Amino acid sequence: MEGYQTLLLDVWREACRHIAITQSTETIARLIADHLPVDQVLVRRIDLQRCCVETVAVGVPEGPVPEARKECAPMELELLLAWCRQGKVSHSQGKSSGSEMAAILPGAGDGDVLAGPLQLPEERFGALVMIARRDAAFEGAHVDLVRVLLEPFSVALENDQRLNEIASLREAAEADRRSLLTRLGRNRLTDTVVGVDSGLRAVMERVELVARSDVPVLIFGETGSGKEVVARQIHNRSPRASGPFIRVNCGAIPHELIDSELFGHEKGAFTGAVEARKGWFERADGGTLLLDELGELPPAAQVRLLRILQDGWLDRVGGHKPVHVDVRIVAATHRDLPAMVTEGKFREDLWYRVAVFPIVLPPLRDRREDIPGLVRHFAQKAATRFGLYPVLPTAEDLELLMSYPWPGNVRELGTVIDRAAILGDGKRLEVAKALGITTAPGGPPSGNDPPPRPAAPAPRHIESLDAAMRRHIEAALTAVAGRIEGAHGAARLLEINPHTLRARMRKLGIDWKQFRQGGRDALQQAPIPQ
Repeated sequence: MEGYQTLLLDVWREACRHIAITQSTETIARLIADHLPVDQVLVRRIDLQRCCVETVAVGVPEGPVPEARKECAPMELELLLAWCRQGKVSHSQGKSSGSEMAAILPGAGDGDVLAGPLQLPEERFGALVMIARRDAAFEGAHVDLVRVLLEPFSVALENDQRLNEIASLREAAEADRRSLLTRLGRNRLTDTVVGVDSGLRAVMERVELVARSDVPVLIFGETGSGKEVVARQIHNRSPRASGPFIRVNCGAIPHELIDSELFGHEKGAFTGAVEARKGWFERADGGTLLLDELGELPPAAQVRLLRILQDGWLDRVGGHKPVHVDVRIVAATHRDLPAMVTEGKFREDLWYRVAVFPIVLPPLRDRREDIPGLVRHFAQKAATRFGLYPVLPTAEDLELLMSYPWPGNVRELGTVIDRAAILGDGKRLEVAKALGITTAPGGPPSGNDPPPRPAAPAPRHIESLDAAMRRHIEAALTAVAGRIEGAHGAARLLEINPHTLRARMRKLGIDWKQFRQGGRDALQQAPIPQ
């Protein structure tokens, strides 16, 4: 083989230069055409799952492209695998039905053929096939040359298969991402924060202040007010944005498992611990860990959390040496932690460690100016998730939503809009039905309406909502002498958008001009909120 050293060097160079095996096979076929009387050079892959042999690359100096795929009977496939495991080059002259060559050859196989197995990792195989010209035949030296060509072709086929596997995984991941976005009703995975320029302006200012540092953050807010969204914004604006963000609901973990879940355990630490397991702190290493409902942690877990906040070391359950983690802690709670400290239900030293930078998230009822934007956002999400035509809320819909107290905050608003979108079937948002309001006053709800909300017994005489709203707006207009906008206007006094106030006044038939003169004295005496 000394005379073929330059050829083999060129073959290896081409096999490693190209990513796709189709390119390398074409160039190698041209190289060996000067040394072998070949008409066609084929690389075939043996697919065990589909019981077939298919051509994945063709180097054709001359002649037609052969058959691309051949189905194999179980007996043929067994003969073919046995031949591949032997690793020998077979020389066939003329038809070869009844042998392993019948499965390797892409056609009738009338000419002179050399075939050698390409052995890949994990019991995967291919075949290199050389078909001679009609006026030529292969010799013994040619068999030796093909034998040494098997290794570079095997490497090229393995690289090509790994490339295809990576492409398949990428396509599967992209399909999963699109499916996840559809289920979430989003166009991208990042959270959209509605109200950054209005009701959440102060909150986002504090987020910008603390995001670049690594100090622990404690977020206070009612259930459903969006604490996780704020925590994600802290993570996304921090130097740890490329690291993991993991949320752990401390109240959802059983007390007997909380140490194992948070800090991990070693193999054999307890019954059922068949292998070592990393806890949430180790999984969040290099990123941010959101400890939601921090006030639900039992005292023993509070002690271990305190150590991590102090020096970054933790002990796995059943472990004998500490593990260091680099994690940014963001905690969230709806409970009154200072009161719990006073009552002895929450450690005072842990409170001082975790509450370095508190952020108070206002409930939705205190930032009603965000409701229109949130409704539009949730309506778009619902249309994407449920495959409906996107519709926007009407002025009447917004009026109903603005007048509701929202005890469940943003989470409840999202649920109501989802229900309204489904009831509206892509034609409109059935906000009234979604809120449990019947179309006929005093009439029974229809079978499609949600069950009525539990309410306290109504008094014997109660005025309508429009009448109460009219009386309240008129009192505000009287106090500010008919002024609507500005620092001393009725909109500021009622904590409502001026455009929304004007719409309600038009609906209720309230004329601001009649309050212009009569309310000036009241304006001078009434206290105006600053």
